[in-house]
Amino acid sequence: MTLGPDTRELAARARADLRMGVPVVVGIGGNAALVAAAETLLADRLAILRSFGAPVLAITPRRAETLKARAYSDHVARVVVPEEADVAWIQNVADPADDLMMPLKGPLQTERGGDEDIARAALTLTKGAHLLPAAILVPVADGPATAAAHGLTWLDLTGITLPWEGGTLTEVAAARVPMEVSKAGRLHVFRPGDGGEEHYAVEIGRPDRSKPVLARLHSACFTGDVLGSLKCDCGPQLHAALEAMGQEGAGVLLYLNQEGRGIGLANKMRAYSLQDQGFDTVEANHRLGFEDDERDFRIGSEILQALGFKAVRLMTNNPRKVAMMEAAGIHVAERVPLKVGESDHNRAYLATKAAKSGHLL
Repeated sequence: MTLGPDTRELAARARADLRMGVPVVVGIGGNAALVAAAETLLADRLAILRSFGAPVLAITPRRAETLKARAYSDHVARVVVPEEADVAWIQNVADPADDLMMPLKGPLQTERGGDEDIARAALTLTKGAHLLPAAILVPVADGPATAAAHGLTWLDLTGITLPWEGGTLTEVAAARVPMEVSKAGRLHVFRPGDGGEEHYAVEIGRPDRSKPVLARLHSACFTGDVLGSLKCDCGPQLHAALEAMGQEGAGVLLYLNQEGRGIGLANKMRAYSLQDQGFDTVEANHRLGFEDDERDFRIGSEILQALGFKAVRLMTNNPRKVAMMEAAGIHVAERVPLKVGESDHNRAYLATKAAKSGHLL
């Protein structure tokens, strides 16, 4: 053990750097590259990056499909950045906001063959930073020396796959919280070891650990839970789940900070803007470069096990949650439907969840 950061801690530092617009240096095997997030890239830094070599823009196959560019891979598309291209060009390729006003962004030339590991890692880092999944890459001969010369984070991912999975959550605090639905409420705060956002478990009453507990895995929704947005059914689901647990006298609600199906609030608002252009929820996510759902419900399983639960009666309309709980070691004794909150404003949204995401509505 040393005072210096380990690889996981350096990855957290790298995500923070990318959010601030600072490049990082990533190495895998014998290869290394300067990596900068397209969303936060500045013109002066692009000019310096070009002094190291020709930049390539890594985007996801979902985004490449929208742009009619060939990915040549199931994981990443590497777009050749023209010599005359500026930051605005790069960000227009990365961001679909103006796709309908600027439909012809290409033709885009993409690289085929060669090692794509660093490009894939760059996309994972930008997603983890809740940025648009797009990154500029410039190969360098000596990764550690380049990082040291410019004061940049050096992240050696040789033999490591991002993101880390499982065994990383630690309960850091818990206290009694009297609530409207139950005076016997208790809030547990869990902190992930990768530097990400904390997750919460709301325990109602004193559930019997030897029996399946009434449970809800609820993904944070600032617009629905706090603002009462009518575009989704999240707020009504949250309150209905807590009410049901209060009436039963016991239950546990996991509030997971995976806003916008795991893409973050800023990207969720980008998706909302695309929906205003006529795209449904899934189409909007794809145009941004994300999958239908980027959440990892195994986080919920880990929290439940840490609290001593082995089986649940899961309040959900999403069969994927049931499957992921079972696969992660939590027995789902019953799926409890949670059909509330439908309105004229979200009827199309709910229909898309049923048709494209398999929700049982």
